[in-house]
Amino acid sequence: MRGRRVGSVERAGKFIDDVGFALLFPAPRPLGPSLWEAVAGEDAEPFADGMGENEQKVWGWKDELPRRGLAWYGAFIGGRGTLLSPTLLAALYPGDGELDDHERLELSPAAHELAAALALEPMSSASLRVLLGDKNKYQRAIGELQKNLLVTTAGVEEQGNGWPATLLTLTCEQFDVGGRADHREAAEQYLDTMLDATPAELARAFRWPTAKARDLLNELGPSMS
Repeated sequence: MRGRRVGSVERAGKFIDDVGFALLFPAPRPLGPSLWEAVAGEDAEPFADGMGENEQKVWGWKDELPRRGLAWYGAFIGGRGTLLSPTLLAALYPGDGELDDHERLELSPAAHELAAALALEPMSSASLRVLLGDKNKYQRAIGELQKNLLVTTAGVEEQGNGWPATLLTLTCEQFDVGGRADHREAAEQYLDTMLDATPAELARAFRWPTAKARDLLNELGPSMS
């Protein structure tokens, strides 16, 4: 985290491209770098004085970065808000890059329903909640889609009152993904950023079986860690 702090969405995109992945805000344990630390500094505490200038930047960029195709955003690493570079996203994406990728994954009926709706057009989070008719059901379904990298944000939609609603779209509509999964490349990026990792840490980060993570780390060898 050396050099001048990130002060624009363009530089935020370059930061994500460099590290490969970053949490939106820092986590209690070191799951990875965070955009907040790149913007505000490693010692700054987010929301210590409410929604300040840096908090507004980071919160707004989680929607703007995907809209510009600079980084994928969703709940992924540790179930937390995560940004992935387009390169790492392509290496992790589980489908063929088609609108019906969700049909080949084991998802809940609600998750399939949301994905099918988003295949028609981007929709706001508010509209998707109405579609399912239950806030908790929506949260579980969208969480499923995000942890499988099928859905990302794509800007915001202004509401009549209150905060703008997040606009959601299928990942394959926003990024060049599909048929290029390379988990060895993804593991290499993880080690390049984290410098060292146990099989359990790598497995937890990318939602892989621990045995698979161990095999990949063994392939890469001690020179990478």
